[in-house]
Amino acid sequence: MIVINIKENESIDKALKRFKKKFEKTGVLRELRARTAYEKPSVRDRNTRLRAIYRQALQRQEMK
Repeated sequence: MIVINIKENESIDKALKRFKKKFEKTGVLRELRARTAYEKPSVRDRNTRLRAIYRQALQRQEMK
């Protein structure tokens, strides 16, 4: 369960923004979407490799 302590004189918008960040970090929605349809292990592995290649390319691009 995600708990957000609202500070004194803090706007609801800022508290909501902090909640959204924490919620996204937990990965609940990502896991929910992944569980909606079965993905073969070979496809999952291929997607993992493609994501890693993409991330490496971005890192190389940042270094230049």
